[in-house]
Amino acid sequence: MTAAHRHGEQILDINGVELCVETFGDRKDPPILLIAGAAASMLWWPTELCKQIAAGKRFVIRYDQRDTGRSTSYPPGEPAYTFHDLTWDVLGILDAFGIDRAHLVCQSMLGGLGLIAGVEHPDRVASLTFVSSSTGETGLPPPSPALGMRPRPEPDLADPAAVVDYVLAGVRSYAGDSPYFDEAGMRALVERDVARARSYASTLVNHYAIEFDRPKGGYRDIAAPTLVIHGDRDPVLPLPHGEALQNAIPAARLVVLHGAGHDIPRPLWGAFVSALVCHTARAGAAAYRPGGSGVRHADDPVRRW
Repeated sequence: MTAAHRHGEQILDINGVELCVETFGDRKDPPILLIAGAAASMLWWPTELCKQIAAGKRFVIRYDQRDTGRSTSYPPGEPAYTFHDLTWDVLGILDAFGIDRAHLVCQSMLGGLGLIAGVEHPDRVASLTFVSSSTGETGLPPPSPALGMRPRPEPDLADPAAVVDYVLAGVRSYAGDSPYFDEAGMRALVERDVARARSYASTLVNHYAIEFDRPKGGYRDIAAPTLVIHGDRDPVLPLPHGEALQNAIPAARLVVLHGAGHDIPRPLWGAFVSALVCHTARAGAAAYRPGGSGVRHADDPVRRW
């Protein structure tokens, strides 16, 4: 069944679960599906950022993955799904909107969904973008030691304020030494996220307990035009992780966001949107320019990409 032709949040029955979905822009424009990282609801693709992408003549879809936001949740520590199930959710959302192929943007650990879709369902993938992600191969730099310097006790889940403080501390550490971390803005986002979730206890743990059932292929088998976006101050997955992705995927391009940690801070939204709109336009035209290193930086003019 095709999803209702309206904006605003809506609950869709996909693969036997409820997924909360929201769209921006004109449905006649090329579709971009935003896939947030582990334990992140749709809110971590902020509304204003989605609107900026849509202003580039793109139809933007964001959604709550299982165990986040208003979507189906499972008991804490007992996620009854795998990475393949989450990938089928992605395809199910496209089916609900009558979309044959879409540009997929995958963040952090959930880049695994882009890998599975790109390898096993190439006919559904117009392009791929990996944000703050990794190949996961051995030999890459570990997370910054600063992330584990102060072990934090689990919050009292009955105390929303304590949960917000706990999550905000993690988000702050994931920003590393980025000069763009917005304490007040992040606190407001986390407060909304905690208040909106069906079960934030499940959000905190379940994605990290998912089985990664590997696809029948690897990054070198991805044929879709691919963009890798990575912050040069990412303390979780340092920049060599993004470089490894670029090197592993045929003809992939890398855009380095200067001053970004693991997330995309508001001052760099313009660079991110420009890179994404340019990439999806080129992918739609199948017109990557050959030659060069394939590396661009956020301060490069878009016309050079």
